[in-house]
Amino acid sequence: MPERRSWVQDIPRGRRLRPGAARLAVAALLISAVLPATGQEVRPTPPPARRGPPAPAGCVLDEIGRGVVAAAVDGRTLRLADGREVLLAGIEVPPVEDTSLATAGTASPAAPPAGIAARDGLAAAAAGRSVVLRQAAPRPDRWGRLVAWAFVEGDALDGDRQALQHRQLAAGLAWVAGRVDEAACLAGLREAEREARRADLGLWSHPDYAALPAGLPAEILRRRGAFGVIRGRVESVRESGGTVYLNFGRRWSEAFAATVPKRAAASFQAAGLDLPGLAGRTVEVRGIVEQRGGAPRIAVARPEQLSADGRQDGGR
Repeated sequence: MPERRSWVQDIPRGRRLRPGAARLAVAALLISAVLPATGQEVRPTPPPARRGPPAPAGCVLDEIGRGVVAAAVDGRTLRLADGREVLLAGIEVPPVEDTSLATAGTASPAAPPAGIAARDGLAAAAAGRSVVLRQAAPRPDRWGRLVAWAFVEGDALDGDRQALQHRQLAAGLAWVAGRVDEAACLAGLREAEREARRADLGLWSHPDYAALPAGLPAEILRRRGAFGVIRGRVESVRESGGTVYLNFGRRWSEAFAATVPKRAAASFQAAGLDLPGLAGRTVEVRGIVEQRGGAPRIAVARPEQLSADGRQDGGR
């Protein structure tokens, strides 16, 4: 019977293994004794792939109540049968008393004013029907109306496009507002608005309501005190005191300008809008048109009020 040799005897004399090396050698011999002699190389298991950051949250809204719609007060306000009033979040509409036509010169003299058309469109979609009300965070407006997203029960539409907001926008009966608190829901609103703009529907077919050229300050001032969408090339960006001015003309005392509080600049930077870098670019501004020293202005406090080079509006 052949003599059995210890693996220790195979270590050359005069050499000592350090404790760590000895443990590795023992482990290697034990593994070789129990693995089948397949002749295949044993490869180590690769480490698990490193996970990236979590995907951004979608348009998640919590149900806060339900009700039956008794009437549409205007193009974004519902009166429920129980007396509550609901303001549709994220959109703006012309007031009911606005006397401009909802469509361009091709409209018949009997065409309803834009505000009435928006109200009638909302009534046609929701009057007499049950709606589900959703919010990201509870909040009434200063008149006590519930600010919410409204979804008609039983509709076959998919996802967040069930919202009455999207219906009004896609029909050209509303604009995306200058303030959308549910940031994750903003993309859906913009896409619905783009559909109407591309098709020249409703407000977008009327020169008073479509994006007004920034180079026509007199036309812009006709919308003084009302919501407007202004589009043009930024000639310069200047800072004075605590305000950043986006000047759309060389004669600042006459030309349209958007004013941004300097304290809000960080929020624009976080949204990918470098204010000084907007000089020379085509920018769209939305908000309430004001008059300052004879020139039209829009006060811009939130990033969603600006879009640069058509990134947010489809370029129309």
